[in-house]
Amino acid sequence: MAEIKSTMELVLERAARMGKASSEEIAGDEAKKTGMRVVAAFLDGKGDSPAQVLAGQSREQQTAIRVGMAEALLRNIFLPRDEQARERTEQATRGLLDLAGGAGDIASICQDMQHIIGQYGQHREQLRSQLEEQMRMQYEQLLAQQMGEKAEGVKIDPTMQPKFKEEWGRVEAELDSQYSQALDQHKQQLKQRLGI
Repeated sequence: MAEIKSTMELVLERAARMGKASSEEIAGDEAKKTGMRVVAAFLDGKGDSPAQVLAGQSREQQTAIRVGMAEALLRNIFLPRDEQARERTEQATRGLLDLAGGAGDIASICQDMQHIIGQYGQHREQLRSQLEEQMRMQYEQLLAQQMGEKAEGVKIDPTMQPKFKEEWGRVEAELDSQYSQALDQHKQQLKQRLGI
């Protein structure tokens, strides 16, 4: 049986590793975190483009900062469920293109990812509408059987029904799995191309 370590033991192990870290490793980690902070500001619309910030950094730190930027940008490309999230993924894609200097192969991969994200949104919306309509018809039939003519004026919101929520959760999880797999393949290509 695996030994379960206490939080204190884990903290002590981490501190020991940190004590062994060279000043170069510590500086590299700090530079990587700087890159991540720059991207966070960029995605929030409060900072310069990644390439502009990178150009202003010392040569020694540029590689680590670039890696931090790329990792943060890739983490912000995901399957969005609303408009705000979709805008964030688009901004992250623009940041990647900027960081790569508009390289053609990266632009092509980013374009494919945006296409996957767009297809996901359309497919998700279509499946949800179909499920809503299907459930509405089922509940209306059930009400008609139980209430007869009294059920004619009754409006039903199928999205409020537990059965809808359960079925939508299953459909959405399946859809997310399919599209996430395609998106992850493209992200891996980008990681290889960016050297991270």
